[in-house]
Amino acid sequence: SVLSTEEIQRACHNAHVECNRMMHRATDKLNDSLSGTTAISVAFHGPGPRITVSNVGDSRAILGKKVERSKLLRPLPLSCDHTSYRSDERDRVKSCGGRILSLDQIEGLEPVDESKWDSITLGETVDESGDPPRVWSPHGEYPGTAFTRSLGDMIAEELGVFAEPELTSLELKSEDKMIVVASDGVFEFLTNQAVLDICTKFDDPLAACRAVVAESYELWLQYELRTDDITMICIFLDDVEESSNASGPKDRASGMSSNMIAGMRPVRNEMSKEKSRHVVKMKAALPQLPDENEDFDISALLTEKSPDDKARIAEAIRASVIFKDISNQQRELIFSAMEPLSVKRGDWVIRQGEMGDRFYIVDNGKFEVRIVPDGTDPDGSGGKLVHLYVGSRATHAHPSFGELALMYSAPRAASIIAQTDGQLWALHRSVFKKILAQQNIRKDAMKELRKLDVLKSLVSNELVTLVESMEEVNFVDGALIVSEGEVGEAFYLIVKGRCQLRSSTQGAPSVLHVNNYFGKNMLLMKGNYDATIVAIGPTKCLKVTLPVVEMKIGSLLHRRNAA
Repeated sequence: SVLSTEEIQRACHNAHVECNRMMHRATDKLNDSLSGTTAISVAFHGPGPRITVSNVGDSRAILGKKVERSKLLRPLPLSCDHTSYRSDERDRVKSCGGRILSLDQIEGLEPVDESKWDSITLGETVDESGDPPRVWSPHGEYPGTAFTRSLGDMIAEELGVFAEPELTSLELKSEDKMIVVASDGVFEFLTNQAVLDICTKFDDPLAACRAVVAESYELWLQYELRTDDITMICIFLDDVEESSNASGPKDRASGMSSNMIAGMRPVRNEMSKEKSRHVVKMKAALPQLPDENEDFDISALLTEKSPDDKARIAEAIRASVIFKDISNQQRELIFSAMEPLSVKRGDWVIRQGEMGDRFYIVDNGKFEVRIVPDGTDPDGSGGKLVHLYVGSRATHAHPSFGELALMYSAPRAASIIAQTDGQLWALHRSVFKKILAQQNIRKDAMKELRKLDVLKSLVSNELVTLVESMEEVNFVDGALIVSEGEVGEAFYLIVKGRCQLRSSTQGAPSVLHVNNYFGKNMLLMKGNYDATIVAIGPTKCLKVTLPVVEMKIGSLLHRRNAA
């Protein structure tokens, strides 16, 4: 007969507990002191298409559920991380005599305060410290585990780090399309949603696993001096037939507590303190580079991309934290700013230790990741082969590397060498920052233009259209922008620098600053400027002409007359 869900859960629970006991008894074969391991498993069973998830530690299982009328999947956690971020786990450890402290608290660099962990919204929240709460003995600085449940650790078990699994059972539904089971190294820098977003790009679960592992590995290289265990299983669920006697809430499962939905440890997006110190040390050994010149015309660097090009780039950056909050306009500019690079076998794309200034997407080809360990003399090979990026248009695999270079200048953590001929997309940090800055400038400009009486009749989308149509123009110190009495048709808004205003109708010259404007009447009709405007130092303006205004939003003069 088919075991009931309760019997399955009891068997899974007993299996973990007995496995832990057997590990303790096998002391002649293994050392069970300070050697715990996590465990996550998914058992498929009846009645109906059901699964039971058993979890000990901070590895994780998630279910990808199809979003209606979309190709996207949304994550449903099937396990809850056993870490000291959870107050119930902390309480158990403390009741067994254990201490809960971060490394900085152990070293006296931070006050002992548990409220900082209670204030964190678990799941998708970003933890910027990279210094999680850990379990410590009251008698010394050990074992220091970040997880609060494990198998095979006698010392930690005495402090409440036990091997009893949390169990979750649920019946699969037709909208359930994917199960991901992965170690904590995968989720250190990637959210549940980011993992699913990567997996949905592929028709082959093995290819999906390789892509997630590659992305995880790249993030570990960027933010840490080490890498954690990065292991993953991806299961595609095809044509799930729901049981006719299915019952219960759609997204809830037997054994799933409220902690299950939000009980994930925070996701990191900053360097560890050790990595930061290492970067500072490497920077100090390099020659000082001149400051980047941010004043350049970005339009000269933009190239038209095909819909296929844009789709491949969009897929590659979709799961990246850096590109998460960009606007649609910024996204289009990034597509246009991506530089296509053809690479020959043996070419060095990145050299370890050199300052990085570009982010790369593998469009096609294979690229080796090689690292020379500290204290080792390079032999010209690039060091030990630690990873291989494989890009393919046929399989929609487009891994990326060098993301950290978009945020700030830092020495490269590894060398990247082409194993085959290939194609890359490259984005320079200066261009990326320019795109972000331009959009911020236009947001500020929109606030100022809302105040103009001649633009009061515009609705929000018309104002957005007008701002997006404005041209960025730069002037050197002393440049004559417009002359009093000159016939013109352009409106200017100062976004950087200052201008001197001279007029025959006023006495001493005055100074215009950022967010001041001139040529307002030119938004209505062609006419004569009523003052002379001269740049004081390098100055940047947003400019729009009357023909552009009338082409984009119609005649403002007609609107005013009709009002």
